[in-house]
Formats: sequence, C-alpha cells, structure tokens
Amino acid sequence: MAGTIAAVSALGMTAVLGGCGITGGSGDVTLKLVAADYGDSAANSSKKYWDKLAEEYEADHPDVRIDVSVYSWNDVDRKVREMVAAGDPPDMAQIGAYADYAAKNQLYKADDLLSIPVQADFVGQLASAGQVKGVQYGMPFAASTRVLFYNKTLFAKAGITPPESWDDLAEDAEALKAEGVKYPYALPLGPEEAQAETLQWMLSGGGGYTDSVDGYGIDSPENIDTFSWLKNDLVGKGLVGPVAPGELNRADAFAAFAKGQVGMLNGHPSLMKIAESKGVKYGMVPMPGKGGPSKSTLGVADWMMAFRANGHRDQVGDFLDFVYSEKNVLAFSREYDLLPVTSSASGTMAASEEDRHLRPFLEELLTSELYPVGKTSWADVSAQVKQQIGKAVAAGGSPSGVLGHLQAAAGRAESAE
Repeated sequence: MAGTIAAVSALGMTAVLGGCGITGGSGDVTLKLVAADYGDSAANSSKKYWDKLAEEYEADHPDVRIDVSVYSWNDVDRKVREMVAAGDPPDMAQIGAYADYAAKNQLYKADDLLSIPVQADFVGQLASAGQVKGVQYGMPFAASTRVLFYNKTLFAKAGITPPESWDDLAEDAEALKAEGVKYPYALPLGPEEAQAETLQWMLSGGGGYTDSVDGYGIDSPENIDTFSWLKNDLVGKGLVGPVAPGELNRADAFAAFAKGQVGMLNGHPSLMKIAESKGVKYGMVPMPGKGGPSKSTLGVADWMMAFRANGHRDQVGDFLDFVYSEKNVLAFSREYDLLPVTSSASGTMAASEEDRHLRPFLEELLTSELYPVGKTSWADVSAQVKQQIGKAVAAGGSPSGVLGHLQAAAGRAESAE
C-alpha cells in the first residue's frame, strides 16, 4: 500500500495531537512521537491507539510523558522531514522510510534501544529489511503481503478453477474474457503503486529488484522473461481489460473488483473489506508462478525509528519495548487488518480463530521479499518504476529496453548514495 503499507500503501486521514519537549523537573522527560494514521475515519484513527498506549505506559512511568502527533500518510513523511530540517526532530517517528536518516547518522541503532528479547522477536525478513550495511536502524512496525484474489461468482460462471501457474492464469483469463468479464486480470502498472505489482510479478518469475549480492538487478534475464510474458501472453491478447496497464492505478483496480468487473488481481488485506462491503464473493490463493505457485511474494513494511538528537535513549528504548509487546502488536494488527511484525504475535495470530481471515497473508510473510528500503537510492528507483514500467508491456514496447533503462537509472542513483 508507495512502499508503505499505507500505500497499501497502502496502509489514512488527518488527526493531530500537540507536541513539546522536556517538561517539569530534571527527572521528567517528554518523548515526542510522530506517527502515521492507518484509519479511514475519525472512529478508527490511529490517534485512539496511541492515546491508549501512552496512557497505559505513563501510568507505570510517571516520570515519562509520551506526546504523539498523528498525521495522514499524505503528510507524515513530509512533517518529519520538515522537523529534522528545522533541527527539531521527534524522538521517534513511525513512517514509511528510514534509510535517508540512517545514512546521515541521525538514528539510534536498534540494538542500542531494544532489549535483546524484543529485538530478537522481529520476523526475520522484516528485521533484515530494516538494516543498512548489516546494522538495523529501521524497526518494522506494520507489515502486509499480497495474494491473488479471484471473483468466485465469475469463476463459477466460466467453469474454471483458481490458477497455480502463469499458464493457468492466462487460460483462466481467456475463459473470463469469453464470458464478457471487463478485466479478466487487472494489471495496475499505473503511477500510484506500480512498484508493488512489478515486484510481485518479478518474484513470480524468479527475479526481483536486486541480485544475489544486493545490487540492483532490474534487467536480469528472469525479469525480462517475466515482462515479455506479460506483454505477449496477457496484455497482447487483450486479457487485462480496457485500460492500459500503465494507466491503471491500484485503487481503480480494487474499485473495479468491488463492482464485480475483475476476475483476478493481486491484493492486500484491505481488499477483503472493500469486496465484502459490495457483496463480492472472493477467494484467495498464492500468486501463480512461472511453473507453479510463486516461491516468494511481495512483503511491505512501515517503520519505527528513533532520532539521536534529543538523547533520551534509555527512555525511548523502554517505551519501544512496551510498544513491541505481544499484546500491543496484536491490538494494532487486528485493528487495521495488518500482519504482526514479531514472531510471538504472528504465532498467536496463526493459531487464533479470530484472525483466520488473515491467515493466507500470514502464511506468505515467511517467504516474502521486501523492497530494498535499506538503500537511500530506492526512493528514486521506485519513482522511476512508477513512471516507466507500464511501457514495458505496451504495444510496441520493449521489456528489455525499459528494464535496461531502469537498471541504468538505478545504477546512477546507487552510485550517488
């Protein structure tokens, strides 16, 4: 849901609480936290979650005050940038990216803050994605994965079963097209969130954004094969609907699915509520791969980080240990249909009937691959992908040419780090 869950991004709205610095006597400390809003109304604003958490923590720590400002995803990253530029960073920020601040030596290392049990409890892939050159600065706060959603009613009408491989998906799309389905497979490669759909398909073909030594590998043979197949076997055969993939945004694809106009598309947990609210009967299966179910899927995480400028390391670390308790991680994940970032909370969720609707996504988390968010160049590369990748599958487009162009741009961005 953007590399953010919001852009689940995406994984907002706007609500703001005030902020101030040190208060009271020498033993009293106010910790400033800027956080993103995962709610879609005042009723479920993240402000309520943080208010409750702060109240509980302060009750046991009378010498510490937690002062939280909550902003929509449209504003929160910019707000933090402005605070840092003005020389007044918050103690903690829960936002979409950490690498720029880590590269400028502005953040505490996670192991300078968290107790060993808490740091060791992070899901492995998420902890690794929070590292820059082997050191963890980004602490995962919320996670999501993607699965293939399909419309059960349309599939029954076409007499088909959910796909396991690319060939299955193309055959199902042909059958759906024959039944007059508007979007047999919705392929959103538009500028809203093309980097997500792109990575999902790259992984299904055995590729990805990076190579085995963590350099960019956008124009790898695997990725070129994947986009050549998309261009020739899906887009070229009219199986993706009336809107060119490069002009189709994720939000529009989700809305079309909720109207019963889409046979299949990749989705994250929020699509469940969107579909259910419109009465669409849907199923979910792992992303089809080149020769069977994909061995890896897209994972997305949002991040907590702690700035060094104000000191308060011990107080920040103690508060974050509380934030990452199993109870609090589960409460946040359940409120917003997200995946826990800790192994303990993930285990509880996997065993809970209350959370059974999230199991397909939870099962994908352990084999997920995240964007290369530890690279400060990723923001530029992601922006280039959003603008260019749709051309790779367009009529007259060249997958190898477009991916080669993106690889060259990525190399320039990385050399500038």
